[in-house]
Amino acid sequence: MALGWGIISTGLHPDNKIAPAITAAEGAELVAVYSRDRGRAEAFAEKHGAQAAYDSLNDMLSDPRVEAVFIASPNSLHCQHALQSAQAGKHVLAEKPMTTTLEDALAMVRGCREQGVKLGTGYHLRTHPGHLMARQAIAQGALGKVVLAQGQWGFGVRGQGAPPPRTGLRQWWDDPEMIGGASTIMGTGVHVVDLLRFLLGQEVTEVTAITDGQTNQQQLEQLATMTLRFDGGTIATVCCGRLMPDSRNDFAVYGSDGRVTGRATLWESRQGRVEVVSETVNRTHTCPSEYLGNFIAELQDFHAAIEEDREPAATGVDGLRVVEVTLALIESAQSGRTVKIQPVEV
Repeated sequence: MALGWGIISTGLHPDNKIAPAITAAEGAELVAVYSRDRGRAEAFAEKHGAQAAYDSLNDMLSDPRVEAVFIASPNSLHCQHALQSAQAGKHVLAEKPMTTTLEDALAMVRGCREQGVKLGTGYHLRTHPGHLMARQAIAQGALGKVVLAQGQWGFGVRGQGAPPPRTGLRQWWDDPEMIGGASTIMGTGVHVVDLLRFLLGQEVTEVTAITDGQTNQQQLEQLATMTLRFDGGTIATVCCGRLMPDSRNDFAVYGSDGRVTGRATLWESRQGRVEVVSETVNRTHTCPSEYLGNFIAELQDFHAAIEEDREPAATGVDGLRVVEVTLALIESAQSGRTVKIQPVEV
């Protein structure tokens, strides 16, 4: 049976990625969409073939055809919408970052657990087949002792000194409270952090961040460089920004016996080349550009997690751990100091 999806919010991400991915995914059906603006909800539903449009979230969650929701509302509203959905018995897949506060992240994890529904976080880079190959090679010890990891996801427009202010539904990205105190870190940096956690199988214990924001004069950054220490001993560097028009969105992991490199795999669409070169393994995966590939796989994995009663590729706890790292990065950027992370019990 197809899994009936409801989408919370009608912004660019669900319009360009999630709704088309639901339509394309095997065993998925777009049942309903919610927006506070009835007209936007109806226009979105008509465009993407949803069966119903709602301007009341309670009404959408009362629709028995909706079995799971994708939350794409502003970051600060994720917890409220997730708990409301869980209480209605709906499984929850929340766009990253999961929340803007640790308290909200804990509430989401515990609330979904108490209601017996699945909770996933939208870290779609975990579904890229090249990244899965890299993770397996690292876990099997092909690189020996892993000492250094690097990741970068940036973009921009040549000749443009700063990104233009957002308009319409995207305006909340320029609101420090709604986005969560960071901009490009929230937009792409969290993806890189989670990918390194995924590849290494390690957790971040200490961070340092230098940005062009997090000050009274400029609360939100457009460029960030970060250093992470992992509990397995690996040190990592991460860079993200909107002022990098010729950015190479790559990753690399170096160990005592070899390396793994990914070229152009850190992007929205599934693409790029991943190469493992070591004393014991030499393997390459090349992926032609597939615009919705990672998102379709993310949705299908979440459906399988429900059917098989297992955790999805990126769990609620994964989302919470990245929230911990993100908050520490913001604190470091504001204070100019290294920040240690004490993981909370969930």
